[in-house]
Amino acid sequence: VSLVLPSRCRVAAVLSPSADSHIEMELWLPETNWNGKFLALGNGGWAGSISYSAMAAGLGKGYAVASNDTGHKEYTAAFAVGHPEKLTDFGYRSMHEMAVQSKAIIKQYYAQSPTLSYFQGCSTGGRQGLMEAQRFPEDFDAIIAGAPVNNMFNVSAAQMHSMVSILADQSLYLPPDKVQLLHDAVLSACESIDGVNDGFLNNPLACDFDPQSLQCQDSASSACLTPRQVESVRMVYAPVTLSTGEEVYPGHAPGFELGWRMLEQGAIPSTLQSDTFKYIAHQDPDWDWHTYDLETDTPLALARAGDVSSIDPDLSAFKARGGKLIIYHGWNDPGPSPYNSINYYTAVANTLNGDQQDWMRMFMMPGMGHCRGGIGPDQADFLGALENWREQGQAPASIPAARVREGQVDMTRPLCPYPQVASYSGLGNPDAAENYACKAQ
Repeated sequence: VSLVLPSRCRVAAVLSPSADSHIEMELWLPETNWNGKFLALGNGGWAGSISYSAMAAGLGKGYAVASNDTGHKEYTAAFAVGHPEKLTDFGYRSMHEMAVQSKAIIKQYYAQSPTLSYFQGCSTGGRQGLMEAQRFPEDFDAIIAGAPVNNMFNVSAAQMHSMVSILADQSLYLPPDKVQLLHDAVLSACESIDGVNDGFLNNPLACDFDPQSLQCQDSASSACLTPRQVESVRMVYAPVTLSTGEEVYPGHAPGFELGWRMLEQGAIPSTLQSDTFKYIAHQDPDWDWHTYDLETDTPLALARAGDVSSIDPDLSAFKARGGKLIIYHGWNDPGPSPYNSINYYTAVANTLNGDQQDWMRMFMMPGMGHCRGGIGPDQADFLGALENWREQGQAPASIPAARVREGQVDMTRPLCPYPQVASYSGLGNPDAAENYACKAQ
């Protein structure tokens, strides 16, 4: 699809904060109707490319927009072998350098600095957003961090552990029909809690589903789960822990089941799972992922590149300068767990001694997968909500979300600031947002 972009000055630059850095970035400057603001866009996965589509959307709203490739090419972590500076660029330096240089170019081009600087990203972009708030609180005035993989290597560790465990013992594997059986049972047990049968859970925290209810009484059949399969289900909902009891990563929320990332015999993990250990922990392109060991490989990866994690809950400096933060996460996310975002949000509140909703709000998105997609509404104007909050002082009491099917909106819902949940009035169309109110649970 070709896009007709507003007229712009296109700046392409290479940033070299270290002798081994080569960060390619672009900054697009509107030639007319500049809104006076700067918008930086995040990346996904291992990055390796500039986020042009996100830049086009930001440009269309009048922003001077920038994105970068985080200092390498290709969607893999192969760049990290023997190149610690490039790993630092990927971890945090590329976004900070881009923000600093973009503001300088904007000032030169328009003869004025941007009035406000925003950041928006999801997944790796969510990690980058939290990293900016933690390490460089002066870079941005307001940040949107979607589905943040703020402890990327922990996610990889948990998923590798699950995959390798199931491949080593196929009795733990659930074929697609059993996954569907499980998902249907979860909905049957918990969907009625919110009074709306819409195919997803509005509040998975209220779901107390026991997979034991599906265990076969006699022999295996398509209508039940074997004891080993029940064990596998328990594992995917539970946190992954080391033998010491230390939690590596939280489990998944009930309702996510159709996105469960299991490998059949003969399949291989994706670069998102295995590259952490191949290229960062072991620094060995020939490392055999079959040898993955949760107990030894996880701490090795974190020791080699802990700076990639953005888990520091002390956001006091960002808060003090008037920063605003919106976090969002899909409840059905099969990648980074929504519980991980809840844990971070809670840690920030605890670190700063109590409710922080005057500057930080989190919105859980029922039925949504990773960043977008899924069965629930996944379209929401977080940037518009953030602008109103930072510029008009209007904290988002809720954010409208929509689901689009075949080009038409067929469902709208309010997204509520956690821990509030959208509650159906019991009257009117259950697919219409006006029939819901945000309430404490």
